[in-house]
Amino acid sequence: MKAVGVVGLGIMGSAVSANLVRAGFRTFGFDPVPAQRQALKRAGGVACKSVAELSHQAPIVITSLPSAKALQDVCAQAAGKAIFIETSTLPIDDKLQARVALKRKGITLLDCPLSGTGAQARNKDLSIYASGDKAAYRKCIPVFEGFGRSHYYLGDFGNGSRMKYVANLLVAIHNVAAAEAFVLGMKAGLSAEMIYKVIADGAGSSRMFQVRGPQMVAGKYPAQIKVGVWQKDMKIIGEFATRLGVAAPLFSATAPIYNAAMAQGFGEHDTAAVCAVLEKLSNVKRGSHG
Repeated sequence: MKAVGVVGLGIMGSAVSANLVRAGFRTFGFDPVPAQRQALKRAGGVACKSVAELSHQAPIVITSLPSAKALQDVCAQAAGKAIFIETSTLPIDDKLQARVALKRKGITLLDCPLSGTGAQARNKDLSIYASGDKAAYRKCIPVFEGFGRSHYYLGDFGNGSRMKYVANLLVAIHNVAAAEAFVLGMKAGLSAEMIYKVIADGAGSSRMFQVRGPQMVAGKYPAQIKVGVWQKDMKIIGEFATRLGVAAPLFSATAPIYNAAMAQGFGEHDTAAVCAVLEKLSNVKRGSHG
């Protein structure tokens, strides 16, 4: 069995590791939360006690991390001669620093953000935006195919993150647009179920409408990506656009809606909870938004 490691077993990392197990990889995993390591064991993986232990076991290691600080900590502990596939959404400068730190240890870092929600990750419906050393990318293709639907080689290190910022800008807009459409329809007397059925099949649909629409129909928002985590992504994209001098009026218009979701207690809920925010602003009455 081919060996692969996963550092960070949260919503995305746990789904990626479970798919790698199903694809026939001997999958090693580490997370500082004991419950996440236990979940990996139940899925058929091997839980490690440290990043160092894991990187000695696997020639290819995937990192799925919540912050630049977490990436720095992983770099400090990494060992062996592995290729690291960095899938987190982080500023490019932080990834460049990590690449230098790992290169000193003989480790190659690829910048490979993922496009998709936690639910899509569980269904192996992720797109991988790979960038960096092309020879290392080629060695990782079987791993990409083990947990993703598609993968793209985008050239120089950092281009993967640049493409992810483009993708997440659209996600931010389409998610709020979907919620706005639901609220308009419901306020007009249409059922959420009918709105989803009809619009998902028409020209006004989007992937975000299709993916997050069921949560908006139910008025319940179990986290696939938490609003609190999404705030980090929004900040990264906004700063990136500002640095390039790019006008992003639609993206900017979504920020207050996500901020309101945080203020209304939806920080641990899925970003689809913006629908609840707009319902409140529009005085739409229906059941609980759990």
